[in-house]
Amino acid sequence: MQNLKNSALILKALAHETRLAIVLGLMRGDGCNVSKIIDNLGLPQSTISQHLTILRSAGIVEGYKKGSEVCYKIINEIVIKILKNMGLLIQ
Repeated sequence: MQNLKNSALILKALAHETRLAIVLGLMRGDGCNVSKIIDNLGLPQSTISQHLTILRSAGIVEGYKKGSEVCYKIINEIVIKILKNMGLLIQ
């Protein structure tokens, strides 16, 4: 049952177009900081931060320090497989 809950959490997190755009952007760029995400999506910092919180809670992304900034990367291989199978990620 725990696997179903985890799967549902991941799918709910990916079901929002902004979060999906963030994940795809991180996957194509091998991670980046919040400023780059804001520039790419044209959304306010507070909106991006809220979506990153949901993605972190679902175990999809992780933040790491790079100098004075926090960068984000995809840490969930299942998400990569899902997006490849959907045709959203070509590698």
